[in-house]
Amino acid sequence: MEDYVYVLDYLPKGRGDLPPHKRHPTVYGIGENQFTLLELIPKNNASIAIGERIYVGKDPKKRNKINKIKGRVNYEDMTSTAHGEMTYVLLDIVKNKMDYFIKFFNEAPAISTRFHVLELLPGLGKKMMHDILDERRKQPFSSFEDMTNRIDFLRAPDKLIAKRIELELTDPNQKYRLFTRPPIVKNQYSGY
Repeated sequence: MEDYVYVLDYLPKGRGDLPPHKRHPTVYGIGENQFTLLELIPKNNASIAIGERIYVGKDPKKRNKINKIKGRVNYEDMTSTAHGEMTYVLLDIVKNKMDYFIKFFNEAPAISTRFHVLELLPGLGKKMMHDILDERRKQPFSSFEDMTNRIDFLRAPDKLIAKRIELELTDPNQKYRLFTRPPIVKNQYSGY
C-alpha cells in the first residue's frame, strides 16, 4: 500500500467527460513506493498542486488533503495532463529515492545467461551494461553522480530508471516489471 502519492492532475470540478451528476473533485496521483496509479477524492476546500507529495496512508490524523482513495487506475484512464506530468514526477521520485535505485544498479541480477536485468533500461545496451557490472565489482556505486563519473557515456542513470518506470506504466504488455505492479484488469474489482 502507498503512504504517499505525488499529484499528477487535480480536477476540482471533476472530469468534464462525465455527466454532471457523476462529477466530483478528482485527484490523479502516483504512489512513491510501488508507482501505483490512483484516483483520489480530495477533502472539501483542500488546496492541491500538481507535483505535490500528499499523505494517503491509514493514519487519519495525517490525511489533511485526501478524503478517500477511490481505487487504482490504468494509464489510459487518466487525463492528458496527468500523462504529461508523469515524466517530471517520476524523475523527482527517482531522485528522492536515489539510495533505493543505486542499490538496484549494484545488485541487479541476470535474467538468463544471455540477458541481464540492466538491459531492460531504455537506452542501456550490452557494452554499457558490461561497464556497469565491471565497475560495481570493483566497488559498489554510491550515487548517480558516482556512476556517471565512473562509466563512460553514462549521462543520466536517474532518467534511465524513470523512463523504465514510465514504460511499465504506459505499456500493459511489458513482460518484465522491475518497479511497478501489473495493470488492473478491466471489469474486475480494482482491489487497491
